Amino acid sequence: MTQPGTTPSRPRRGAGCLQSLLVLAVILGLGYGASKVFGDKDSSSSSASSSPSSASDGKGGSWEVGDCGGPDPENKPDGYRAFDCDDSGATFEALEIKSASILPNAIQCPAGTDLIIQVSRVFGSGDNKKGGGIPTNTVCGRNLTGDHPGDAGAGGGQLVKGDCITSTAKEIACASAGSDAFKVLDLVKEKEQCPAATTEPMELMMAMGRPYDVICGGKA
Repeated sequence: MTQPGTTPSRPRRGAGCLQSLLVLAVILGLGYGASKVFGDKDSSSSSASSSPSSASDGKGGSWEVGDCGGPDPENKPDGYRAFDCDDSGATFEALEIKSASILPNAIQCPAGTDLIIQVSRVFGSGDNKKGGGIPTNTVCGRNLTGDHPGDAGAGGGQLVKGDCITSTAKEIACASAGSDAFKVLDLVKEKEQCPAATTEPMELMMAMGRPYDVICGGKA
């Protein structure tokens, strides 16, 4: 959920070299965070739907670190498309590009990720209101504004070290955490792997693809 740190400053690259194409934006439940989906770059179909929704990606190749995107006004409410980073429509920048996965829990983005977008390539020119397309990769995005729910302790994004949780393993913002809250000290497969400062190892129900099964909770 939360992702610490910010990306090093560097010139942002635009997405102008990529062909326009429409992408499917699908909401994925990633265990402890919400993820959105958007599209790849070698297609010329137009799709729109409510859930999943479609997004125009505007790129003519694969997504790369430093590319930018934002909400697609033609595919509301969950559609996304590529934008040049200096375009007024750009709202996030790609921190990392990962392979697509049919197991949402298997997607683990780096610290600082505010939203997760699955890219799908759509073929044909017909209406695709029911969703579809071939998943190609996943974009781990960071907001271009100062709003970063994915930072450690901020209360959003995927669960990461430094986040705060309740006794029922629900992520909350550390700034508003009560005395009964816990700090995430580590995320491991077995509780024996938790660090010594762990006071509350929380064993989770099994989830296919998730890289951890235990949240090591300590005093917040």
